Amino acid sequence: MVFKKDFLWGGATAANQFEGAWNVDGKGPSCSDMCTGGSHTVSKRITRKIEENTFYPSHEAIDFYHRYKEDIALFAQMGFKVFRFSIAWSRIFPTGMESTPNEAGLKFYENVIDECLKYNIEPLITISHYEVPFGITKKYNGWASREVIDLYMNYCKAIFNRYKGKVKYWLTFNEINSATMPMGGYLSQGILNEGTTDFMTQVDIPNLRFQGLHHQFLASAKAVKLAHEIDSNYQVGCMQIYATMYPYTCNPDDMVKTQRDSRVMNYFCGDVQVRGEYPTYMNRYFKENNIDVKIEDGDLEILKEGCVDFYTFSYYMSICVSSDPEKENTSGNILGGVKNPYLKASDWGWQIDPKGLRYTLNEIYDRYQIPMMIVENGLGAYDKKEADKSVNDDYRIEYLKEHIEQMKEAVEDGVDLIGYTPWGCIDLVSASTGEMAKRYGFIYVDKYDDGSGDLSRSKKKSFYWYKQVIESNGENLDNIETVLA
Repeated sequence: MVFKKDFLWGGATAANQFEGAWNVDGKGPSCSDMCTGGSHTVSKRITRKIEENTFYPSHEAIDFYHRYKEDIALFAQMGFKVFRFSIAWSRIFPTGMESTPNEAGLKFYENVIDECLKYNIEPLITISHYEVPFGITKKYNGWASREVIDLYMNYCKAIFNRYKGKVKYWLTFNEINSATMPMGGYLSQGILNEGTTDFMTQVDIPNLRFQGLHHQFLASAKAVKLAHEIDSNYQVGCMQIYATMYPYTCNPDDMVKTQRDSRVMNYFCGDVQVRGEYPTYMNRYFKENNIDVKIEDGDLEILKEGCVDFYTFSYYMSICVSSDPEKENTSGNILGGVKNPYLKASDWGWQIDPKGLRYTLNEIYDRYQIPMMIVENGLGAYDKKEADKSVNDDYRIEYLKEHIEQMKEAVEDGVDLIGYTPWGCIDLVSASTGEMAKRYGFIYVDKYDDGSGDLSRSKKKSFYWYKQVIESNGENLDNIETVLA
């Protein structure tokens, strides 16, 4: 066996993309609840008030809120050892500013956790996954304000105490480094600058984003320390987008640009959260981009005292970096780049690079030397449901198989990899475009971009394949025909 005996196989989701029930049982609106539907070619809009006769995908999503028992039972059938999900902050504190938590929200997640534990599924909970309470956006402009740190800590205290003894693994912020890019301002930090209407083309004030990151770093460090004080068994991790970058040519200009871009995108946030200090290379970046992050007395000590216990990241693709602005670009997860002539791409233009995952695992582990999980990976694709409700998603099986093979190689290389949770283990709403058409799941959900569908669940071919993978602890990756014959 290449993988450890207790390797954590599972799947990943986010509340705002699959939970629905956006205003049920006391839940307040989150930033994602204010986003309309969109597509690969048309940006979703951010509205400051809920508009009549407008489709908001997160409002119902796939209705996990009312179907969690059915869905967790399906995960258990696949053999999940871990289930990554997020808590909607505004389900616990509707505006984010209440002094006491909403009991109905706390009880819902307690029920979800208990349902997981019933099947011996380890909960892996993201505390904040692209769902800042919209009340915090309206009053404070999201994480741009230092006051949000205390609001977040009030939230952490409520959930750490409530779920003590039932949860081991926590992640402080989802893809925290998305805020190094303009799109991450609203997506990750709830910053809504005057004039912003389109999600993809936000009015951007870089200084606010990087100040917001500083506040999130402090909140993350304080959360780590608080978690350890409340329950010594708690393990708290960071979560990053890893945008693997290759120089397009051996031109030294391409090499230097690749290093510079990768430091800001891939390493800056990890360096702060794992090492507990700002890396020196950011001094020049801040200076050249007129960014002045206000760091108060005691902040650096807080960062040092709150280093994370493990490192997690999302990996979907790689890009090339060129110093030539004329090179053809491709799309990607938050960050696009120059097209790699050696790689194929998904329906959404995301380049498929399994070997890049091995390279990435080694790069991260060489840098930090702490346990790692891949908590997002997968293929967004157009799936066709047949008359008998089957979905023959061989393309997804092939994608995941090739990535797991490279995970094995990385483990053989010496990487301490402890878990793997493919993204969207059940079909859900796309965070960037608001689509249902971009499906990742092992489970097909009858829900469509216009909001129609009966929300029924059906197993894709990949469901049976992934069950086989988990049963064999990653040893049997062969495509599966006999089960469906």
